Amino acid sequence: MAVKKFNPITPGSRYHVAVSKSELTKGAKPEKALLVSLGSTGGRNSDGHRTMRYRGGGHKRRYRIIDFKREKDGVTATVQSIQYDPYRSAYIALVEYTDGERRYILAPKNLEVGHQIVSGRGAAPENGNCLYLAEVPLGAFVHNIEMNPGAGGVLARSAGSSALMMGREDRYAVLRMPSGEVRRILLTCKATMGIIGNSDHNLEVMGKAGRNRWKGRRPRTRPVAMNPVDHPMGGGEGRASGGHPRSRKGLKSKGMKTRSRTKRSNTLIISRRKGANSK
Repeated sequence: MAVKKFNPITPGSRYHVAVSKSELTKGAKPEKALLVSLGSTGGRNSDGHRTMRYRGGGHKRRYRIIDFKREKDGVTATVQSIQYDPYRSAYIALVEYTDGERRYILAPKNLEVGHQIVSGRGAAPENGNCLYLAEVPLGAFVHNIEMNPGAGGVLARSAGSSALMMGREDRYAVLRMPSGEVRRILLTCKATMGIIGNSDHNLEVMGKAGRNRWKGRRPRTRPVAMNPVDHPMGGGEGRASGGHPRSRKGLKSKGMKTRSRTKRSNTLIISRRKGANSK
């Protein structure tokens, strides 16, 4: 898959870079039984008060119910189509099981219409199959990884992401996450073989502010342009830098560690992600 640029016939198309979407199945329509209307809040809570800034508007969307658990073990499914999902960066695949049930799953790279997939114990370590970490071969790339057995995949679900199976220790599997963190996960958790598709998603360029408005994102005001009453970094004469970057509540926004030192899962982390302040 590749990206495509546009002739600058309008100001918005001059810098616009989009993904070709050649992987998607032409003419495929969403499965009505797997659609849910979520609506939008505009950043307001149940009292109508704005609790999140810079939200509002946007095009109407319908949520696709994704099967993150893949608990239909031993039943073969055939890929019917590869579709776009407005709620996530990854593409999704509509699969039909031999008993007639249809479900959406995250579409890994190189998964095509007609491919057959299966989940559960004894499944072959092939692209799109869902296996227990105890059966995933070393050196394989996986996605949609569970943290608690049977709870459904929560890790490595965005476009182009995957985790590397590095080894096994006692009852844990050792995986290198997309962030670079190396951690242990129970061998009884499931993961799907392969790398998530649409890996060129990060190369997209909006080209104009209106495309963000279609996504429900309003313009964001820079903190240094605010008054002191509105933000700790506001005020000053002229183009003042605003001091050390802080949040609206005065917390340092760069360099301050936010993970709890007493979190139970800290013992499962072998090495932290590679960052400016990671040790």
